[in-house]
Amino acid sequence: MIIDRIDHFVLTVADIEATRHFYCDGLGMEFVTFGEGRHALAFGRQKINLHIRGREFEPKAAIATPGSGDFCLISQQPLEAWMAHFARLGIPLLLEPSPRTGATGPLRSIYLRDPDGNLVEISNEAQE
Repeated sequence: MIIDRIDHFVLTVADIEATRHFYCDGLGMEFVTFGEGRHALAFGRQKINLHIRGREFEPKAAIATPGSGDFCLISQQPLEAWMAHFARLGIPLLLEPSPRTGATGPLRSIYLRDPDGNLVEISNEAQE
Protein backbone atom coordinates (compact mmCIF):
# COMPACT_ATOMS: atom_id res chain seq x y z
CA MET A 1 0.00 0.00 0.00
CA ILE A 2 1.36 3.43 -0.99
CA ILE A 3 0.03 6.94 -0.42
CA ASP A 4 0.39 9.01 -3.60
CA ARG A 5 -0.25 12.62 -2.55
CA ILE A 6 -2.19 14.94 -0.29
CA ASP A 7 -5.70 15.65 -1.56
CA HIS A 8 -6.79 18.06 1.17
CA PHE A 9 -6.42 18.95 4.79
CA VAL A 10 -8.70 20.93 7.09
CA LEU A 11 -8.09 24.16 8.98
CA THR A 12 -10.45 25.38 11.67
CA VAL A 13 -10.78 29.16 11.34
CA ALA A 14 -12.25 31.96 13.41
CA ASP A 15 -13.00 34.41 10.57
CA ILE A 16 -13.76 33.06 7.10
CA GLU A 17 -13.28 36.46 5.40
CA ALA A 18 -9.88 37.09 7.00
CA THR A 19 -8.89 33.57 5.94
CA ARG A 20 -10.13 34.19 2.38
CA HIS A 21 -8.14 37.42 2.17
CA PHE A 22 -4.90 35.86 3.45
CA TYR A 23 -4.97 32.73 1.31
CA CYS A 24 -6.55 34.16 -1.86
CA ASP A 25 -4.98 37.63 -1.99
CA GLY A 26 -1.81 36.62 -0.18
CA LEU A 27 -1.12 33.15 -1.60
CA GLY A 28 -3.15 33.17 -4.82
CA MET A 29 -5.49 30.33 -3.88
CA GLU A 30 -9.07 30.11 -5.13
CA PHE A 31 -11.97 30.31 -2.67
CA VAL A 32 -14.55 27.64 -3.54
CA THR A 33 -17.90 26.58 -2.13
CA PHE A 34 -18.91 22.93 -2.32
CA GLY A 35 -21.46 20.54 -0.87
CA GLU A 36 -24.05 22.27 1.27
CA GLY A 37 -22.32 25.59 1.84
CA ARG A 38 -18.88 24.27 2.77
CA HIS A 39 -15.78 26.33 1.90
CA ALA A 40 -12.29 25.48 0.72
CA LEU A 41 -9.16 27.02 -0.72
CA ALA A 42 -8.10 25.34 -3.97
CA PHE A 43 -4.58 25.32 -5.44
CA GLY A 44 -3.03 22.95 -7.95
CA ARG A 45 -4.52 19.50 -7.39
CA GLN A 46 -5.06 20.11 -3.68
CA LYS A 47 -7.34 22.04 -1.40
CA ILE A 48 -7.65 23.20 2.18
CA ASN A 49 -11.14 22.63 3.56
CA LEU A 50 -12.25 25.26 6.05
CA HIS A 51 -14.25 24.63 9.21
CA ILE A 52 -15.54 27.66 11.08
CA ARG A 53 -14.85 27.37 14.82
CA GLY A 54 -17.97 26.08 16.56
CA ARG A 55 -19.55 24.99 13.27
CA GLU A 56 -17.18 22.18 12.29
CA PHE A 57 -18.32 19.31 10.10
CA GLU A 58 -18.21 15.74 11.38
CA PRO A 59 -16.02 13.87 11.55
CA LYS A 60 -13.45 16.40 12.71
CA ALA A 61 -10.20 16.57 14.63
CA ALA A 62 -10.49 15.59 18.28
CA ILE A 63 -9.56 19.12 19.36
CA ALA A 64 -10.45 21.38 16.42
CA THR A 65 -9.07 24.83 17.12
CA PRO A 66 -7.86 27.78 15.06
CA GLY A 67 -4.11 28.20 14.99
CA SER A 68 -3.09 24.58 15.42
CA GLY A 69 -1.89 24.03 11.83
CA ASP A 70 1.72 23.95 10.64
CA PHE A 71 2.32 23.12 6.99
CA CYS A 72 4.64 23.71 4.04
CA LEU A 73 3.69 24.86 0.52
CA ILE A 74 6.09 24.56 -2.44
CA SER A 75 6.30 27.42 -4.96
CA GLN A 76 8.19 27.89 -8.20
CA GLN A 77 8.28 31.68 -7.66
CA PRO A 78 11.46 32.90 -5.93
CA LEU A 79 11.11 33.54 -2.21
CA GLU A 80 12.29 37.12 -2.77
CA ALA A 81 9.20 37.72 -4.95
CA TRP A 82 7.01 36.29 -2.17
CA MET A 83 8.72 38.51 0.38
CA ALA A 84 8.06 41.63 -1.72
CA HIS A 85 4.44 40.53 -2.24
CA PHE A 86 3.87 40.04 1.49
CA ALA A 87 5.54 43.38 2.26
CA ARG A 88 3.08 45.12 -0.12
CA LEU A 89 0.19 43.40 1.68
CA GLY A 90 1.55 44.23 5.13
CA ILE A 91 1.92 40.54 6.04
CA PRO A 92 4.96 40.12 8.31
CA LEU A 93 7.46 37.29 7.93
CA LEU A 94 8.53 35.26 10.94
CA LEU A 95 11.74 33.99 9.39
CA GLU A 96 13.81 35.13 6.42
CA PRO A 97 14.88 32.51 3.84
CA SER A 98 16.59 29.61 5.53
CA PRO A 99 17.59 26.06 4.58
CA ARG A 100 15.18 23.27 5.53
CA THR A 101 14.56 19.65 4.58
CA GLY A 102 11.35 18.70 2.78
CA ALA A 103 9.71 15.45 1.78
CA THR A 104 11.85 15.03 -1.34
CA GLY A 105 15.01 16.95 -0.50
CA PRO A 106 16.45 20.30 0.50
CA LEU A 107 14.28 23.41 0.64
CA ARG A 108 14.78 27.12 1.13
CA SER A 109 11.88 28.47 3.18
CA ILE A 110 10.17 31.53 4.61
CA TYR A 111 7.61 31.43 7.41
CA LEU A 112 4.53 33.49 8.24
CA ARG A 113 1.28 33.14 10.16
CA ASP A 114 -2.24 33.20 8.80
CA PRO A 115 -5.00 35.19 10.59
CA ASP A 116 -5.60 32.29 13.01
CA GLY A 117 -1.93 31.87 13.88
CA ASN A 118 -1.31 28.74 11.79
CA LEU A 119 2.33 28.47 10.75
CA VAL A 120 2.66 28.64 6.95
CA GLU A 121 5.98 27.71 5.35
CA ILE A 122 6.54 28.67 1.71
CA SER A 123 9.48 26.92 0.10
CA ASN A 124 11.52 26.65 -3.05
CA GLU A 125 13.16 23.35 -3.79
CA ALA A 126 16.92 23.85 -3.35
CA GLN A 127 19.88 22.23 -5.02
CA GLU A 128 21.77 19.74 -2.87
